[in-house]
Amino acid sequence: MVHTQAIIDPNTELAEGVTVGPFAIIGPDVKIGTGTTVGPHAVIRGPTKIGRNNKIYQFASVGEAPQDQKYTGEPTKLEIGDRNVIREFVTINRGTVQDAGITQIGNDNLFMAYTHVAHDCHIGNHVIMANAASLGGHIKVADWAILGGFTIVHQFCCIGTHSFCAMGSVLTKDVIPYITVGGHPAEARGINTEGLRRRAFSKESIQAIRQAYKVLFLSGMRLEEAIASIYKLGEEYPEVNIMADFASSSVRSITR
Repeated sequence: MVHTQAIIDPNTELAEGVTVGPFAIIGPDVKIGTGTTVGPHAVIRGPTKIGRNNKIYQFASVGEAPQDQKYTGEPTKLEIGDRNVIREFVTINRGTVQDAGITQIGNDNLFMAYTHVAHDCHIGNHVIMANAASLGGHIKVADWAILGGFTIVHQFCCIGTHSFCAMGSVLTKDVIPYITVGGHPAEARGINTEGLRRRAFSKESIQAIRQAYKVLFLSGMRLEEAIASIYKLGEEYPEVNIMADFASSSVRSITR
């Protein structure tokens, strides 16, 4: 199902069942898995590997060279998993040799219109980036994180699992798992209670996460003391250990 007015490089590998709309451009060294749809006027550059059953809408730019002045044409990569939705005017760049040379996106993610994923980012699974949310280079976004519209994330930041970044957040530090942040610069606003409920966390688990939040953000403890206290709580509720692990390994410090 490749439209006659699409431009497909001879070195592109399209699996059976791939649909390509009119005026789409797919360059060399691109592999696309079965069931994926590429909309009209979308542009895909390689080296890029795209999995199964993805939906790439019109005017998206996928696998283009990184917007990094140090980039001099090295053959870096982009890898995208399965069942992702990439809406209009989304831009996703390949990696750089200053990092591991690869931008990676997992499965079941939603990239709404005008979102940007810069070079060397690593996106997990079930992530939502609302309209015009933008990631600088070298950012890690864990599973189930949500970035509200017009959220901006500084390079090298890490966004924890099940976290929620409110609309217009400006993030210059890491975001602890399970919490909600917002503002310019962003500050912690509480835990992502509704998101945890929707993902079938028990009342007991949510209460333990809330208690760990209070220890980390409201107790006045030094960070090292708060982490030790959370690990102690984690002996009964292991899910809070994720918060302590994240805080203790943070390089850019955490959003507080």
